[in-house]
Amino acid sequence: MKVLEKYAEEIKKANEEGRKIIACMRNNKVKSLNYDVKENDEIELLDTSTKDGHRVYVRGILYIMSKAIAELYPEAWISINYQLSNAMFCEIENISVTQEMIDNITMKMQEIISKNLEIKKVVMNKIEAEEFYKKENKKRGILQMDNKQKEGVSLYYCEDYYNYFFGVMPVSTGIVNIFELKLYKDGFIVRYPSQSNPNELTEFKENKKLMSTLQEYDDIYKVLEINTLYRLNKKIHENPKNVILLSEALHEKKIAQIADDIAKHKDVKMVLIAGPSSSGKTTFAKRLGIELRLNGLKPVTISVDNYFVERKDNPRDENGNYDFECLEAIDLELFNRHIKTLLDGGEIDVPTFDFKVGSKCYNGEKMRLANDEILVIEGIHCLNDKLTSSIPMSQKYKIYISDLTVLNIDYYNRISTTDTRLIRRIVRDNNYRGYSALHTLRTWGSVNRGENKNIFPFQENCDAMFNSSLIYEISLLKKHALPLLEEITNKEPEYSEAKRLVDFLKYFDDIDEEFVPRNSLLREFIGGSAFDY
Repeated sequence: MKVLEKYAEEIKKANEEGRKIIACMRNNKVKSLNYDVKENDEIELLDTSTKDGHRVYVRGILYIMSKAIAELYPEAWISINYQLSNAMFCEIENISVTQEMIDNITMKMQEIISKNLEIKKVVMNKIEAEEFYKKENKKRGILQMDNKQKEGVSLYYCEDYYNYFFGVMPVSTGIVNIFELKLYKDGFIVRYPSQSNPNELTEFKENKKLMSTLQEYDDIYKVLEINTLYRLNKKIHENPKNVILLSEALHEKKIAQIADDIAKHKDVKMVLIAGPSSSGKTTFAKRLGIELRLNGLKPVTISVDNYFVERKDNPRDENGNYDFECLEAIDLELFNRHIKTLLDGGEIDVPTFDFKVGSKCYNGEKMRLANDEILVIEGIHCLNDKLTSSIPMSQKYKIYISDLTVLNIDYYNRISTTDTRLIRRIVRDNNYRGYSALHTLRTWGSVNRGENKNIFPFQENCDAMFNSSLIYEISLLKKHALPLLEEITNKEPEYSEAKRLVDFLKYFDDIDEEFVPRNSLLREFIGGSAFDY
């Protein structure tokens, strides 16, 4: 009996309560509601407020949108590019998108949704798939043929439309009924509800600097013909060294440009760097320091971590635990006084925070800035002007850094920037902190909540944005991360996430780290860096 039938009453009740049941978890693995329940299966129903349920919802909307475009504009080459707020930016590469087109696609999507059409998964072995693609004009999902880790090819059918999407799909079109299409830049955005507010569309927050950075890298990799996983694998087979050197050269160029820009601002006395976990902030700061020296500026670092308030004064979170990530955990008065003293040419006693006793101590270390020196400070609150409220804006230069992946699996399946950072963190945690992949997955949700509160809201406040992604990085990180993730069994709640990442990594061909420069940001995660950390 299928989940949809066996749990019909529970699903009906949840839907009446405003909870959209869209998939299920079977023994800690995400499954469709069409899954045939076995005797010993443990089934958990997933609604759209869960992480996995929300992914299924977004996948469903994009599938319906793709079907609508295929029916209305069969010649269109659609590309699902990247996420902006609670929306996905898409382009049609061979047709100029107009408001009339957006209206037509919207109406067609509403028609498809109102019919509550079945979405059915069809699996073929590769011999069958080869015959199938010989007959078909459209080659959607053909990248699966080159995946040596996959025995078959899976496609999702709705009526006579088929496509490949990485992950579980809704069983029918009727449930994904909240969306909006809007013209945006040279393409359009597909808006959908957030995970935290799954029953309505929230305000779209435009992130112009983020969009510009993503678009810049996307354009560069299109010119280099490495904008999809198929093309990346092909380039790796042809000349892996060239792929690495081109990607690293882009980093070198961008870091030099930022350093040049800082040097042009003669009033700037401090550089503030912030970004989410595993963005490569530490290596970036060191490489930026080298470029600043070439501009006649000597970087001096000061650690925000040494300016925590006394433990007894540290705020607590909703669970009564110390909240070390909130701004109020920093002794703002002392930090600002010390920074101002340094910028005015004075001398400070540098504190060291003793985390064991929860107190600042002074070991006689002094600091004074010379005329040719510039402060470089890295921390989660560095883009929040409240951290340095007493310092004039003209003296600050703020940099946002993140791993903003622009590589797609194919034109319909994007790669999440969060997934790329997570893979980086799994590798680093294991190499340098002694943590298993299971531990990293268990704590990742808490890390994301801190980023959503303390980093992402301030990203547009920056003077420069640096994309730390490297087009080849997942191909390199794969051999480090894959065995760690495969250790996680289906006895653990994190198995679903581990299995998803394992299946994802298996699409990437390996690349050898022999040609990775010693100053690469990736060395922060895999080891062998020229820098001391």
